[in-house]
Amino acid sequence: MRYYILLILLFCNLSFITSQTTISGKVTDARGISILGANVFLEGTYDGASTDDNGAFNFTTSETGEQLLKVTFLGFEPYTFYAGVTQMGDLKVTLREDVNSLDTVVLSAGTFEASDNSKVSVLKPLDVVTTASALGDFVGALQTLPGTSTVAEDGRLFVRGGDAGETQIFIDGIRVFTPYTPTTNNIPARGRYSPFLFDGITFSTGGYSAEYGEALSSVLLLNTVDEPDQNKTDIGIMSVGGSLGHTRKWEKSSLSLSTSYINLAPYIAVFPDRNDWEKPFESFAGEAVYRYRLKDGLFKLYAAADASNFELTQEDINMPDGLDFSLNNKNLYVNTNYTGMLGDTWSVRAGGSYTLARNSLGISTTDIDNTENSAHVKVKLKKRFSSRFKLAFGVEQFVTDFDEEFKGVFDDFSVRESYGFKSNISAGFAESDIIFSKKLALKVGLRGNYTSMLDQFTVSPRASFAYKTGKKSQLSVAYGDFYQNPGNDFLKFSQDFEAQKTQHYIANYQYSDNGRIFRAEVYRKQYSSLVTFDTEMATFDSDFGNNGDGYAQGIDIFWRDNTSIKNMDYWVSYSLLDSERQYLNYPEQARAPFANTHNLSVVAKYFVEDWQSQIGLAYQYSSGRSFTNPNRVGFLQDQTKAFNSLSLNWAYLLGPQKILYASINNVLGFNNINGYQYSNTTDINGQFDRRALTPAADQFFFVGFFWTISDDKTSNQLDNL
Repeated sequence: MRYYILLILLFCNLSFITSQTTISGKVTDARGISILGANVFLEGTYDGASTDDNGAFNFTTSETGEQLLKVTFLGFEPYTFYAGVTQMGDLKVTLREDVNSLDTVVLSAGTFEASDNSKVSVLKPLDVVTTASALGDFVGALQTLPGTSTVAEDGRLFVRGGDAGETQIFIDGIRVFTPYTPTTNNIPARGRYSPFLFDGITFSTGGYSAEYGEALSSVLLLNTVDEPDQNKTDIGIMSVGGSLGHTRKWEKSSLSLSTSYINLAPYIAVFPDRNDWEKPFESFAGEAVYRYRLKDGLFKLYAAADASNFELTQEDINMPDGLDFSLNNKNLYVNTNYTGMLGDTWSVRAGGSYTLARNSLGISTTDIDNTENSAHVKVKLKKRFSSRFKLAFGVEQFVTDFDEEFKGVFDDFSVRESYGFKSNISAGFAESDIIFSKKLALKVGLRGNYTSMLDQFTVSPRASFAYKTGKKSQLSVAYGDFYQNPGNDFLKFSQDFEAQKTQHYIANYQYSDNGRIFRAEVYRKQYSSLVTFDTEMATFDSDFGNNGDGYAQGIDIFWRDNTSIKNMDYWVSYSLLDSERQYLNYPEQARAPFANTHNLSVVAKYFVEDWQSQIGLAYQYSSGRSFTNPNRVGFLQDQTKAFNSLSLNWAYLLGPQKILYASINNVLGFNNINGYQYSNTTDINGQFDRRALTPAADQFFFVGFFWTISDDKTSNQLDNL
């Protein structure tokens, strides 16, 4: 009996030994270098091993049949192999670098990311409202970045030789049709929307995504705050008005409300400027953002309304009594969008906007009333096939209905005319991100637009490529075709146009290291089919066409450092621009008045701990701007003196939640000249007299008190100044 028991035990033991399978192999990276310490194991079991100095592994398993072998190592993508265990001998495993790591190449040509979560941030939301020269306007802060031109009397974004109409602004991916407050000659416009409600800004000076159209030169993307961190109330008392904001947060939703009132009458009474004001500028604005968190997504509703009016008499060399001008504007903008996941690999973003803008202008003996109704609807889907390949595609529709009534009296004759147009633009786009490795990435896209009013279909290919030259540096290149329909000022008179076009060529070098960023970018833009007309200004009897063309080329340089000097943050930007164009009523190709050859900005912020204060300065320089001198032969053949401005600001913490803030623009009182106006007739010497076009005021002073009441009793508005 004992003999049979021993025989059974021996048989069982032999069966166990013979059922063991050896799994072995070697693990290397893409260059063939052995990886030490990689984890190799069968999924769902305790069987596994780590690789040795030579990248080799070896272990046995009693598992049978088909199994899943996994190999993992920090900084590399997991490797999986599904097969029978008998096929897992002497394996050759090559691990690919994990492209989701922080040091992966980023497609950055032409784009300045300003989100707190950006890997390559050069400006953050805080910078928008703490830049001394910006006066709380996000557009003013962006004018300190390379690629922009200083056009002080206008206030809008002029990018790389393009006029202000070539830049489009989007909120949460949806277009803003009227982003600036309307104004008159020689008084700068401001962005309509408060920076307090935005937490991310992307400013692209060229080569942008196929998702965005109707922009020849640039796009500015503003993203509203997804979720506030706490309940709070913000109160502001300013030398030019007041503001009030409140945020309420619930478990799944939140609501932010803000309102402001601006009236320049008291300020102008103390500091008169060069204009003869009948009614100084006055405005009332309100904004609201509602957010609701769903199981797999986020719904946001943003609404903004404002009304402004002013009346003044401006000096005019051809009108002894000056030019009377009045403006009354009302604007409503509503934006709603949803972002969410559709399963594990699909995401969706859908939204729409509606704009209602009404303007009533009085210019001498004429009255102009116009109304714009515009809407934008977009749906975008994104599929993540892997960490190395993503595909996005979508469709969108732009609708505009513009009407204008013109009434005037000329030489005792009354004139009344109506103008307007209706436009529908249908577009589709597709774009893919292909990441070959941590060092190499490619984005390719295609956009198609059809404009029913012009009966024209355009196709825009776009591509960008990036290569990481080192752990902290990379090179990027980008190319794209960009189309934009003529603006309202032309379409209201004629629809016999085709879309205007630019082609962008960009090469970029970027170095980023522990709070220090250096960027250098060269570019070339080629214009074609620009709007032209044959009269002094665009009117109903102008002969319009698309006969214009031109180019813009140059280099942009940016340096920012917030670590080398304790408590100090500064950046320097410089742009060299060579640009000429023939468009509008230009008789020949020439450098436009808004295209400064040299632009330099220096911004610095220093926190003085003993004073509990942040002190800032911003210096801006731009070379002279071209103008036509009728006393000399030629067109746009003369230029003004250079522009200089040094601005200072100071924020003093009175307490944890109370701030006293002051700023002075152009503190040294530089006498800047924006251009010249010439007389329509010559004097007795056969010369045309002229007057300098100077800012309404050489300096602007601002003082404000800001108080925050929050749940944590420590939050303050320093981030909003």
